[in-house]
Order: sequence, then structure tokens, then C-alpha cells
Amino acid sequence: MLLFGGTFDPVHNAHINMAQQCLAHFHETRLHFMPNRVPAHKQASGISNEDKLAMLKLATAHNDAFVIDERELHRQGPSYSLLSLQELRAELDCKDQQHEPILFLMGMDSFNSFDSWYHWQEILTLCHLVVYQRPHENLAPSQELHAYLHTHQCNKPAQLQSNVAGLVYFLEGPQRDESSTHVRKRLLNGLDCTSLLPDAVNQYILDKRLYMGSQK
Repeated sequence: MLLFGGTFDPVHNAHINMAQQCLAHFHETRLHFMPNRVPAHKQASGISNEDKLAMLKLATAHNDAFVIDERELHRQGPSYSLLSLQELRAELDCKDQQHEPILFLMGMDSFNSFDSWYHWQEILTLCHLVVYQRPHENLAPSQELHAYLHTHQCNKPAQLQSNVAGLVYFLEGPQRDESSTHVRKRLLNGLDCTSLLPDAVNQYILDKRLYMGSQK
């Protein structure tokens, strides 16, 4: 099971590229986007969850391999990945898929701060991490996370299938140098983002004037 969690604030072309590369690399037919409702470790932009979900639906509408899991949008309180992974693991177990691994996709920036996540070590008992590196980003984990990598990093996709959870895999491939922060700054300054966003998402933002002078 491929899982891509994040704030998607807004969803941009690099998110879609990461998802497509993950599908191709692991020869999977489905990837689940799981948008956060209240980001526990990131500051919110002030854009409503309804708008962020609408943009994600527009960005994924033309690819049948993409599925949106809305559970975190309906959760009360902080949007901790641990809670969702516990639920997903229980759902797979109920379907007699106890040995089906969950591959949790994230960018290098998220991985470098992963040990600041809520109960990060417990998260690793529920899934594998697939870390996608953007241009010019370097691996810079804390000492504790570096020690974990020393014993749990793998470099073969087959290893992820022979273990239920706990491994870290670095995925390399064609990359795009966008980030939600960069997109928001350009929009705030009235700059064109046509090349950074899916067409439908760009038009939605322009129509509703999102991120234009209201960003925190």
C-alpha cells in the first residue's frame, strides 16, 4: 500500500511527480493521498481544508491510480500520522492482509525532521518510509535518526515487501524543484505559477484568489 500524506497547501507538480515516480518504481497500481486537516508540525496557511481538498481532487482527477483518503480531514484535534497509520494497519489486518506493508512516501525535508514527529518510533512499527529527494536537498538527520538509518536503511524494493514495517528506502528519479512554500510566496507576490501547478489547480487558485494577500 502506497501512502502519501501531507498538507498539500497547495498541491503542486512536484507532489504529482513524486506520486507518479513512486507508482512506477514499485510497480503498483494505486497510491493513496492523505491530506492533513490540522498539521501538527507545520504552520497552517489559513486556507480552508475544503479548498485544499478541492485542489487535490482537481490535481488527481485524471489518474485512476490516485485515491484520496479523507480520514484526517474529519479527525478532531491534531492530524498525527500515527493515528491514521494505526487505523490503516488495523483495516489491512481485518482484510486478512497482515503481511501487506504500508509504504509511507515523504520528501527529504520531512525526513530530516522526522524524529520531531509525534511518536516517530512507533510510526516505524507500522510502515516503511520511502524518502524522495528533491534537487539540492541533502540528507541531514539528527544523531538519533542517523543511528536508526545505520541499521534500517535498505536499497532494494524487494526488502520492503519481505518486511511489514521499519525500513527506510531512498527513492531517486526525475525530480522537480517546487515546494508549497515557494508557490505560496510567488502567489503572494502576484507572480505566475503556471509551470508549478496543475492547470486546474492554478485556475482554481486564480478564480478564488487564494494565497493572494491573506497568507500568514
